Amino acid sequence: MSRILAIGDIHGSYIALTTLAECMPFADDDMIITLGDYVDRGPRSRQVMDWLIARYATGKLIPLLGNHESIMLQSRRDSVTMKAWFNDYIGGRATVDSYMPESGERYARLTDIPEAHWFFLQQQTRRYYETETHLFVHANANPKLPLEAQNDEALIWQHLNRDSQRAHVSGKILVCGHTAQRSGEVLDLGHTICIDTTAAGGGWLTCLDPMTRDYWQANEKGEFRSGRLLPKNSG
Repeated sequence: MSRILAIGDIHGSYIALTTLAECMPFADDDMIITLGDYVDRGPRSRQVMDWLIARYATGKLIPLLGNHESIMLQSRRDSVTMKAWFNDYIGGRATVDSYMPESGERYARLTDIPEAHWFFLQQQTRRYYETETHLFVHANANPKLPLEAQNDEALIWQHLNRDSQRAHVSGKILVCGHTAQRSGEVLDLGHTICIDTTAAGGGWLTCLDPMTRDYWQANEKGEFRSGRLLPKNSG
C-alpha cells in the first residue's frame, strides 16, 4: 500500500537522504513530500537537487519551497541578497561550491548551477500541500486562515513558538520543518509536528509517516534509526 511520507529540512545532506531511501526503503509508489530547505550549509546540495528532480520526474514527489530556496532564487536577481546568502550562517557558499566544475580550475559560480535546477525551484515547488487530515508547510501557518490565504512570511519564514502555538482552524495536523530541533528529536505538539532535526548541523534527517506516526532518521555518517510518536490529543 502506498504511503504519504514527509521529509524535513535536508540542507545538502545527501548521505542522510540516500541512507533513508535505502534503509526504510522508499517504495516506488510512495508519495514523498519534502518540506523545503534542500540547499545550503551541507556539502552536497547539487546531489540533493539531482535526487529530487529525478524523483519528481516519476510523479511521486511534492516539493515545497523553503526560505533557503527563496533566498537562492532572489540571489540570482540581486547582488545584495547574494552577498547575504553567502555568509556562513545562511550557507549559500556551500551550495554554490557543490557545483564546482570537474576540472577544479576555478571557484564555482552561480552560472555553474544548471538551468534545470533553477527551473525546479522556481516552477515546480509549492508553497504548501494539504490532505484530508494534514497540512504540510515549510515553516508555519496562521491558525485562523486556510492555507490558500496564507502569506509567505508565515509559510516560509515564521518559526514555531511551542508555548503559544495553536491548532489550525481546519482541525488538521500541521507538519512542518524550519524550526531547528537541535536535540535531533521530533517536536510533537499534537496539533503540530516539526521534523527539522538539524541534518546539516550534526543531527538527523527525519522522514515521517503522518498517518501511522512512524518516523525514520539518518545522518551524514550513514547511521539510521527509527521510532514512533506516541498518540497525543491534537486539539
